[in-house]
Amino acid sequence: MIKRVIDISHAAYLHIKDRQLCIDKNRETVATVAVEDIGVLLLAHKQVVFTQSVMVLCQQHNVAVIFCDDKHLPLSLSLPLFQPSSLHSLVLKQQISVSKPIHKRLWQQIIKQKIIAQSAALIHCGKSHEKIVHFATKVKSGDPNNVEAQAAKHYWHALFGENFRRNRELEGLNQLLNYGYMVLRACVARALVGSGLHPALGIFHQNQYNNLSLADDIVEPFRPFVDIAVYDLQEQGVLEVTQEAKQILLGLISKRVTFKGESMPLMNSLHFISADLKRNYTKEMDTIIFPTL
Repeated sequence: MIKRVIDISHAAYLHIKDRQLCIDKNRETVATVAVEDIGVLLLAHKQVVFTQSVMVLCQQHNVAVIFCDDKHLPLSLSLPLFQPSSLHSLVLKQQISVSKPIHKRLWQQIIKQKIIAQSAALIHCGKSHEKIVHFATKVKSGDPNNVEAQAAKHYWHALFGENFRRNRELEGLNQLLNYGYMVLRACVARALVGSGLHPALGIFHQNQYNNLSLADDIVEPFRPFVDIAVYDLQEQGVLEVTQEAKQILLGLISKRVTFKGESMPLMNSLHFISADLKRNYTKEMDTIIFPTL
């Protein structure tokens, strides 16, 4: 079943009744949805008020709750890290004890697949991809030569033009990219937590102030999915985070992807990837495969 993304972009009062999320506006309930059907709850208005029961039930059902800033851009994420599972301690110990060679091998595979996905994005957008695709063959264990950055330089210029600069702080296309990446990041983190993995224990990203380092690792090959959507929005003249743009970017998680020969929604594939990652940690597998659009 595809989990739903609920975007609250107006003043509202959220509460629980009969295990349903009730959305009230002007003291009247305008919508209800079963919490167990929600994958992501996006709170994108400063006048959204909710009861503690909303957060508790969302955490019990592994709902990723995203809080947005005044510009309606994702700011923080709430996830249930302590689920009632007797295996949580075991999985955490396995994750902590993963060797550096395994981390380096996984990072090599992640970056290779990211560059391949970037090449596919350029093809989709009718751009030249020849300079990008050969970078995938140069990625070594741990990417010591930072081939990822070399490929990115060519990629951004090929996709959005020579004057484009990827910077999280800039407006326009960069804010659209930020929004899309954060939604995917939240979904990845949700899948990791659902598999018993701790999202703060990264493969490559190891910033002590980043509680979602592992999600930032796994989301890398998915970023070109967002890039394609933002490119298409630009072609339509949409250059900022409008309601229309948000709906398109939120819809990415329900897009059909091909994963190991099977067609499935993107959100569903994230749970299989998380399970495969755990098998790499326990040496049951030595590769990690990502879906393609």
